[in-house]
This record gives sequence, structure tokens and C-alpha cells, in this order.
Amino acid sequence: MNFKEFLQSKPTENRCHLLDCIRGLTVLNMIAFHGIWDLVYLFGVNWNWYYGQGAYLWQQCICWNFILLSGFCSGMSRHLLRRGLTVFGLGAFITLFTALFMPEDLILFGVLTLIGSCMLIMAGIRKQIQKIPAIPGFCISFLLFGFTKHIDDRFLGFFSHELFTLPEFLYRNNLTAYFGFPQRGFYSTDYFSLLPWIFLFLTGFFIYQAFGEKILNIKWKGIGFLNFIGRHALEIYALHQPVIYGILWICM
Repeated sequence: MNFKEFLQSKPTENRCHLLDCIRGLTVLNMIAFHGIWDLVYLFGVNWNWYYGQGAYLWQQCICWNFILLSGFCSGMSRHLLRRGLTVFGLGAFITLFTALFMPEDLILFGVLTLIGSCMLIMAGIRKQIQKIPAIPGFCISFLLFGFTKHIDDRFLGFFSHELFTLPEFLYRNNLTAYFGFPQRGFYSTDYFSLLPWIFLFLTGFFIYQAFGEKILNIKWKGIGFLNFIGRHALEIYALHQPVIYGILWICM
């Protein structure tokens, strides 16, 4: 079997290749972003651009895609509870691994913990949420996301425009940090709290409710290697950082 045949060897009749391609492209962006992160923060490469707005927007685009796609797919998943436990468990493993072996780069409440949490919550409320009309649900979810986007900065508003300052007593410990209220001195190299990001997850869910049938019926075979990466996004996520670090360690 050659490499092309290997990429196309999995049965894909019931998959949406468009979603796999978007997910695969997002994974490639993530790998590139984390590769540069390793160069800058672990290997001491001085690249000022990486500290600026451009890199921040790149990172946000990657995360938004993952969260929106996860919300979208939660609308059609038949094993949402099992999937949520798997993703949450992998996030917990990454937290434990970084706490033991890389405490200076601790990942606490990272994006996998968030997505796993959202899946588990959705598994319990999906039947009720589905009763909400799709377009109003989309609008409300996205507005709530924007309104709570800077909750960890201790204010509510619309994205960066502050309207209400939140009281300090909400920001107490790691438990409150999980929900979106990190205490002073809280640190994580990958922090995605339940608020505001669950509202972006719900935005993806309502995109599925509104347009899912049309999107899933798009007749397109996709791009082979992106399809493959998209189908195995979780496994690649779990392995990519050790592989990147090993390659950079050898090369540097």
C-alpha cells in the first residue's frame, strides 16, 4: 500500500469531507503555531512578531475554528457523552503531564478541557437546546460570547469595549478559574475557561441546527491528506507537541 492509498484507506462514506478538510487545515495551523511557540519559549529564538497582534489573531483563529467545529459536530454526534469523556480525559492527562514534567509551562484548563466540558454539558441539555429556534439561538449565543469575552479580565462588555466591572470576590481560586474567574497570580500556557467559550461552542451548535443538513449534503471528496488529518485530529493533537519538540531538539 502506498502513502496515497493509506490516506484514503479509512471508510469515509458517512463523513463530511468539508468538515474534515477544515479541521485538518486547522490542525496544520496549530502545529505551525506551536512549533514557533516552542522555538520562542523553549529554545530562546528571538522573534518579536510572535509577541504581537498578528500572532494573537492567528492563535485565536485556530481556537475559534476548533471550538466552533466541536459545537457544530455536537449537534449530530451519536456518542457525545463518550466523546466528551475522552476529550476531557486527554485534557486532564496533558495537565498532569505538564504539572509533573513541565511545571513552568503548565497547561491548566486548556482547550481540550474546555471542549470536553462543553460536550459533557451538551450531552445533558441537547434535547432541550434543540427546541430553541436556530437563528435566534445563534444570535443569542454569539452575543453572549462577545459580552463575556473578557470575563477573565474582570469586566463585561462587547469584546474589548468594557461596560461593567466585575467584583473581585468572584476571582478566588482554581475552581472559579475553571468557570472564567481566575484568581490573581493564576497561570496557564493554554487557558480556555467555560465562560465565555461555551457560548462560542453553542454558536457552532446552532450553525449546525440552521445549516447542518445543507453542509453535510455538500458533494465534495475533499483533499486526501487534509481529510486524513481531520479524521485523526484528536490523536494528532495528543502527539504533536512531543514530536515537534523532538524534531526541534535534534535540529537545534
